[in-house]
Amino acid sequence: MERRTLLRAAVLGGTSTAFGGTLWRGAAYAAPAQPGAGPYGALGGADANGIRLPSGFTSRVIARSGQTVPGTSYTWHNAPDGGACYADGSGWIYVSNSEINPSGGASAVRFSSTGAVTSAYRVLSGTRQNCAGGKTPWNTWLSCEEVDRGYVYETDPWGATAAVRRDAMGRFKHEAAAADPVRRVVYLTEDETNGRFYRFVPTTWGDLSSGTLQVMVAGSATSGSYTWANVPDPDGSPTSTRTQVSGSKSFNGGEGCYYADDTVWFTTKGDNRVWQLNLAAGTYELAYDDSLVSSGTAPLTGVDNITGTSSGDLYVAEDGGNMEICLITPNDTIAPFLRIDGQSSSEITGPAFSPDGRRLYFSSQRGTSGSSSGGITYEVTGPFRT
Repeated sequence: MERRTLLRAAVLGGTSTAFGGTLWRGAAYAAPAQPGAGPYGALGGADANGIRLPSGFTSRVIARSGQTVPGTSYTWHNAPDGGACYADGSGWIYVSNSEINPSGGASAVRFSSTGAVTSAYRVLSGTRQNCAGGKTPWNTWLSCEEVDRGYVYETDPWGATAAVRRDAMGRFKHEAAAADPVRRVVYLTEDETNGRFYRFVPTTWGDLSSGTLQVMVAGSATSGSYTWANVPDPDGSPTSTRTQVSGSKSFNGGEGCYYADDTVWFTTKGDNRVWQLNLAAGTYELAYDDSLVSSGTAPLTGVDNITGTSSGDLYVAEDGGNMEICLITPNDTIAPFLRIDGQSSSEITGPAFSPDGRRLYFSSQRGTSGSSSGGITYEVTGPFRT
């Protein structure tokens, strides 16, 4: 995946030409895309689950908070949040966090090769407000506590091995994690208005029990070069990790994080931006900034969880906005992929693709009720670009 240039809204005669489709680079002009148009076309009407999808895509409900997962005896958790998928023989597993405090934790649903639910179970208990997290190359799930001086827990998606608290990864208001197998580090976001962007360098790759927590150091600009500096006290007490290193770069509400092909993307909800780090070049820039889009036409608002596909497409879930998952393509087209109707008091969480890339899982954290007990977890199937 490659995005070398900051996305900007072109100005033609003093008027922005961003229409929810392509955002033009610099002052270059091209005919604007149609509103809402993307690689899959316009969204259709709401289906039986209240989801608007492009032609050829269908949805189904996998689980509802407080109810047994169909085909199992397991009761699904409240406030489903970050998630990831894992290959399981000819089938797969979807892991989902629970963003409630106290309790929290995470659960999993196992699917057969045909997509039928075969079981559901708990993989993490006794933690607090587990928001997002990340998948490791050795097939564990890093579940992150979004609380002051929260921890990262390494969990087994199969539920066979007890979860382990990873103290060395730092104590702060954790949000998401993304593993980089090339540099053998794990990137971490912090959900504070003056949060930082971190990376954890394990002593031994594949073992997160020890290592060095580092923070990104850069100027105040929205693009430039960066370095990494060790955080002296990852425990964050009495001085928070985000204030220990002079020159560390502040980000307004770190959220989702995703790595692929020498690039890491992460979102900041406070200023509605998607950032990207070119890890090979040691530079950073914006991949999306709604302030560069004319008022009322920004296609993506309330940026939150983020994931991607082998085709280079990024999928960004909205916390608020108009309850969409938006698509950012490698040629910088930005458009809604889906929209959930009738759930304006909720947020979309946990987007993750099945191992074959043909099914997308995600949740509406509070569903139609607007309560953590009203969460709904969905699957969308269709002709995804792979």
